[in-house]
Amino acid sequence: MFNWLFNRFSKDIGIDLGTANTLVYVKDKGIVINEPSVVAINSRTDKILAIGEDAKKMIGKTPKHIAAIKPLVDGVISDFEITEKMIKYFIERVHENSLSFFARPRVVIDIPLDITEVERKAVEDAVLSGGARKVYLIEESMASAIGARLPIEESIGNMIVDIGGGVTEIAVISLGGIVTWKSLKIAGNKLDRDIVQYARDEFNLLLGEGVAEDIKKKIGSAGSLKEPLEMQMRGRDLITGLPKEITVSDGQIREALARSVKLIIEDIKAVLEVTPPELVADIYERGMVLSGGGALLKELDRVIAKATEIPVRVADDPLTCAVRGTGIVLENIELLKDIIVPSAQSETVIK
Repeated sequence: MFNWLFNRFSKDIGIDLGTANTLVYVKDKGIVINEPSVVAINSRTDKILAIGEDAKKMIGKTPKHIAAIKPLVDGVISDFEITEKMIKYFIERVHENSLSFFARPRVVIDIPLDITEVERKAVEDAVLSGGARKVYLIEESMASAIGARLPIEESIGNMIVDIGGGVTEIAVISLGGIVTWKSLKIAGNKLDRDIVQYARDEFNLLLGEGVAEDIKKKIGSAGSLKEPLEMQMRGRDLITGLPKEITVSDGQIREALARSVKLIIEDIKAVLEVTPPELVADIYERGMVLSGGGALLKELDRVIAKATEIPVRVADDPLTCAVRGTGIVLENIELLKDIIVPSAQSETVIK
């Protein structure tokens, strides 16, 4: 009886719960939500003021009693209560035009490769508390590979480098499973911090993280560009304490990002070194795929290809690869059975 009601009024959803952004895919509809993973809360009243884009605009601009919180750090939940409220808000948004009382969807959500059992249970608990009736976990690299339309179930090597907000995951996939992998805490947010540190060291200029992110997106690159780019960098002078503006070039920002880009490349090589030779041969022939927001860094694919001597391509719409992967899994329960991560609470049975 209740299952019939839940199925009738609920929309099964896929969630990419990222450090920087949370995306939601609704079965038969596609991606309906793409919002920053930020929650603004009033500490005096314990009331949530904004979630997503509206909350992100408040970062660095709030009075003492209002906090703009990022509840996920390096791909895992750091604030359970805030994450639960954020997920509940997104689930309610999906069902705002239906009978929300009966809205208890099945949810497929991606998780980092190096997640612990405690952290995995926290994700499940947060989604269940947020309004889901059943939670299925899938590794983020696997979801990204599925979203990039890689033939993961075939006996060939598929290499995917997923550069998110907090974590970069490098994985080799074959026969529906991850053969070798590596996870590092160098990703989009670290690149932003690199720019902030560079401005401090070179120009005695204190930048906000929003300014640094904007600079990275507009003129940041991993390799030299055909046409030089410049833009204004605005912040506070650390010597005078007054506002200051300078012009920076793509070459300077490339210098700021160079060490982190090098570390990502070194880890890609490290994964290749421990990958079975048969799979390495496949990867050499087929190339590797970049996904995640970090894949949009200019010339990153070319620099990785030159360093590894392996063809590299950026997935179509890399930002949404993972959530599109959860959506494909939602549409194909048989695929879900093969790649689902066992529940941290009990043995998962798909019905």
